[in-house]
Amino acid sequence: MSNVPLEKLLALLEEVEEIELENIKLEAEEIILSLATRMLLPSASQTQMPMPVMPQPAVPTPELEKPRLPEFQEVEFNPPAVEYPGRIVEVQIGATKSEGGTRDYVCKFGGQNIMPFYNWLAETPNPPKVSLDVFDMPITLAKAVRRHVEDVMESPGEWAKRCVEKFNADMVTIHLISTDPYLNDTPAKEAAKTVEEVLQAVKCPIVIGGSGNKDKDPEVLTKAAEVAEGEQVLINSADEHTYKPVVEAAKKYGHVVLSWTQLDINNQKKLNTLIMDEGFPRERMLIDPTTASLGYGLEYTYSIMERIKLAAFKGDEILQMPISSGTTNAWGAREAWLSDKKCKEYGLPWGSRDMRGPLWETLSAMSVMLAGADLLMMMHPGAVSGFKELLKAFLNRTESSLPPIGNWVTMK
Repeated sequence: MSNVPLEKLLALLEEVEEIELENIKLEAEEIILSLATRMLLPSASQTQMPMPVMPQPAVPTPELEKPRLPEFQEVEFNPPAVEYPGRIVEVQIGATKSEGGTRDYVCKFGGQNIMPFYNWLAETPNPPKVSLDVFDMPITLAKAVRRHVEDVMESPGEWAKRCVEKFNADMVTIHLISTDPYLNDTPAKEAAKTVEEVLQAVKCPIVIGGSGNKDKDPEVLTKAAEVAEGEQVLINSADEHTYKPVVEAAKKYGHVVLSWTQLDINNQKKLNTLIMDEGFPRERMLIDPTTASLGYGLEYTYSIMERIKLAAFKGDEILQMPISSGTTNAWGAREAWLSDKKCKEYGLPWGSRDMRGPLWETLSAMSVMLAGADLLMMMHPGAVSGFKELLKAFLNRTESSLPPIGNWVTMK
């Protein structure tokens, strides 16, 4: 049947109900589907049409028996006991009159043998302390911070008094940034007078910081250490470039040294070793592994701090010093200071800057405190207030009694 026209083929098959095609090749420009479909589909005798399904009356679902809750037994919880061989050395900043200084009180750090707030294993012998920043010249600050201090920024002494008397700071950090050769290039002798002014204005322990200029800081910090002799201040800081003259000054005038590195445990161990090789005791050292801003490396910061603490507890004597945190670095994040106008312009739903910034610093402080920081250098008075209230709750294992957020972050 090769090359049979389609019309003839259809005529031959008109009386057939079922066909079987084998090795057939059809060539046609158009096929009438109605006829082809009728021929090729199974006949009605072969296919039964489905019977319509009549709706059945709804049968009520029997009520399921409620599952029986297991009976719980009251048992005594015994937290796992953890004991470490190492302990953080205790370091004191400040000296009272009986100790040869003029401070009304001292601040002690360290003494722990367990991570922070494992209260069921050990008490916290020396809770974290807060030092508020003061500068020896007016500087650019975030608006949320500046409005609390702008009327005293010309006087470091008055600025320090406000931090202690109104903002409840435990300590004050005086930053001698005007000594930077690229700013005012203030002579070391004149910067020392600013230190004397602050020491007379407040009777709390103080921290003395330079400008960060590696060439000028040793001279400035040495002169500052001299005028503060007997007060046992914290010299901030000694790094790999400046540690020799800074440590020498601290030894000569009886102060504490801050060993500063940048988020590297090995570098921290190396610097600590170099400082101790100069004959400087661990009991007069704090370490600062650097604090990154929230959103810009804070998680790396607290992981480094935790590793340092755990290594110290496990017996590494080179790391058994209290930790200081430059928590004010939180204000380096644009999320903390970006204006409401810019946020609206960029379509950023970040909320009010007046609340955003203090919360940014508070959360940074809480994070590093839980990782083991002992001294927190802060800036916003509202952040200090919130942090201290939360710290109290952690120490006493009670609920925090923070006022409404809008009040404490704006200091109303």
